[in-house]
Amino acid sequence: MSRKVLVILMLCSLITLLLVACGSVGSATSIERNTVHMNDTNFVQTSITIKKGERLKLISDTLTPHIIANGTWESGTAQLARESGAPQVKDVQVDGYSSQTFGPFTTAGTFKLYCTVHAGMNLTVVVQ
Repeated sequence: MSRKVLVILMLCSLITLLLVACGSVGSATSIERNTVHMNDTNFVQTSITIKKGERLKLISDTLTPHIIANGTWESGTAQLARESGAPQVKDVQVDGYSSQTFGPFTTAGTFKLYCTVHAGMNLTVVVQ
């Protein structure tokens, strides 16, 4: 009888371990997929598509700091914006060789982020 109980406990432990491992992989993949890198003066990619409810991670790959806000650069002029459905981002500093996570983006649509320090540094976030 005690042998059966031991086998059942071992099987339950194995199943629990597998469920936890599978859950961790899914969440790590989501944030990795929703990552945009920044160099000294630009976003490495200028657009990203994410799913509704997900977050966006910006990573600075150089020593140069960035200050991120809702809006865009248009013809050399910063255009601050407050977009309905986008998380409010106002003067969030991303220091060199660090990262910041924004969101969640809870509404489908197209949203703009820009670096207030570097003219022309725009990012379009498409939320599906």
